Amino acid sequence: MQITKLTGFMGADISGVDLRQGISADLGAALCDALRTHGVLVLRNQHLSRADQKRLTAVFGPAMKLPYVEPMKDDPEVIAVLKEASEVNVGVFGGDWHSDFSFLENPPAGSVLNAVEIPHVGGDTLWASQVKAYESLPADLRAHVEGRKAVHVGAPYGVKHAPPKDTQSGASIKMTRGDPAADTERLHPAVITDPVSGAKALYLNPIYVTRLDGMSKQASAPVLAALYKHATKPDFCCRHTWQRGDVAIWDNRMTMHYATNDYDGQRRLLYRTTWSGERPA
Repeated sequence: MQITKLTGFMGADISGVDLRQGISADLGAALCDALRTHGVLVLRNQHLSRADQKRLTAVFGPAMKLPYVEPMKDDPEVIAVLKEASEVNVGVFGGDWHSDFSFLENPPAGSVLNAVEIPHVGGDTLWASQVKAYESLPADLRAHVEGRKAVHVGAPYGVKHAPPKDTQSGASIKMTRGDPAADTERLHPAVITDPVSGAKALYLNPIYVTRLDGMSKQASAPVLAALYKHATKPDFCCRHTWQRGDVAIWDNRMTMHYATNDYDGQRRLLYRTTWSGERPA
């Protein structure tokens, strides 16, 4: 297995591995170590079956069935991330900076995305290292988050703050909305620590965080805006241009990600699986 850094601060290309041939204990441990170090791993030309993908996901943790997003009819552990060519001028699944489902009591620890059908151009995915974002926080912003929790709410799936219909992802991804339980406030530390490496990362979310604990929404808004501007600086990011057969693996706690929506008129299909871990702490 060869590891090549994708950028100075995050992401790694993994080569010399054929995941269809099985994953030994040593290879699994090496992949876990690489993910902990780099936050995002990309393996090209893998062309995994869904069974292969689920075996890979299990290397990192137990499979997690995501709420609010309808899985494949024959497999509750797999989501088809699909946008049809006919879906134009609509939102795209994951089309804002975020970490997945941070409003849950125990949000996903990470995910695997497996490219099945890719546009001729467009449809890239970006990730931002929240480890580097935290390490480089200016002192005034650091003072706002150290020892403080953030309030997360599943607004897109709730009743009180449902997004406008024209900003929602298209019909190919079925989502549950209007659930009052999604309006429940849940608190997670604004800075979390990886339980193995000890690395610290910002754990905030432009989609789900409504305020900082102990502060009003009005007082939190300019602070959060400054934190998000810092956390998504291009310096901390890597961008992947998909090819059919690519696999990307990312740590959902220590990174944020963003799906571009620049491929109207082209079909894009990827399979996504997710694993769980310890509650952010």
